[in-house]
Amino acid sequence: MTFELGVYSFGNTPRTPDGGFGATAQAIRNVLEAVHLADEVGLDFFGFGEHHTRSMPLSSPTSVVNAAAASTQRIKLGTAVTVLSTDEPLRVFQQLATAAAIAPGRIEAVAGRGSSAITFPIFDLDERDYDMLYASKLELLLAVNQHEQVTWSGPHRRRPLDGALIVPRPEQPLRIWLGSGGSPESVGRAVELGVPLFLGILGGSSEHWAQYGRAYRDAWAQVGHPAEAADIAVAVHGFVGRDDHRAKATYLEHELRMFATGAAEVGRPPMAPPGREAQLQPGGMVFAGGPDEVADRILHLHAQLGHTRQILQMDVGGMPHATYLEAIELLGTEVLPQIRKELGDR
Repeated sequence: MTFELGVYSFGNTPRTPDGGFGATAQAIRNVLEAVHLADEVGLDFFGFGEHHTRSMPLSSPTSVVNAAAASTQRIKLGTAVTVLSTDEPLRVFQQLATAAAIAPGRIEAVAGRGSSAITFPIFDLDERDYDMLYASKLELLLAVNQHEQVTWSGPHRRRPLDGALIVPRPEQPLRIWLGSGGSPESVGRAVELGVPLFLGILGGSSEHWAQYGRAYRDAWAQVGHPAEAADIAVAVHGFVGRDDHRAKATYLEHELRMFATGAAEVGRPPMAPPGREAQLQPGGMVFAGGPDEVADRILHLHAQLGHTRQILQMDVGGMPHATYLEAIELLGTEVLPQIRKELGDR
């Protein structure tokens, strides 16, 4: 299977000269400009994440998937992730199926629980129902992806569905990944449901994450799923610059600001993960550097984890948009060809 490389974004609201925030609407326009460039330089996938903050305002990823579907040619597009616990699975499917009608074969979804509780009060849901809502809504999303008419009941709905017609339909079912921050429970759930596993990674080591790959594939084989369907994708932080030192310094500056700002926006202490500088070095899980180093580190992780897709979040902390666009161009024109050559992919 061809290894796929791409990027993802939660939106990155531009900063004003005094350090304040510019227009959140501009952040959405910038994301669309970025996906057009990613398409042009040959990257394989662009993912649209979901946050509901001023600094990262991409709160409706399925809407942006539709906009990108209508204005790109070949790149695959998807949510990364849809916070399914506080969304409506039938509407998520309908919106992505609409995108799939515009861009057949290019639309996917990653369904996750979310990393904060900020969406529960926004959508008038009880955080105590966190696990129930996710499990029930994921089951319904998978059911409607397989069946045009759906008969289904579950704990998150007051009324059962009885032969409900859900349209439009994509020509083929959407590819739906289970999004996980790396919990053993998520690995087991992905195996139980027979869906590919999408790992959102903020730190650790390649050896640590390789354990999840082995656990997923071992459990997958034990239940008799086809081995070739045991797909793993990873989403990481990263950045590509012209040289290693400058790329790392640029990314670390903006990533630390992202952590401080993001924590304040959701009411947490403004603390970056400890030892963050080490994560930008070989052995860490932040893939920042020049093209050669980033390619080498992706290949090293692939050798241990065997994943088939890696996407990088590069637009963080109010990073200037031009800097982000240059990183996308380098990822597509200099990093991807090295990976293709090494792995023998076309």
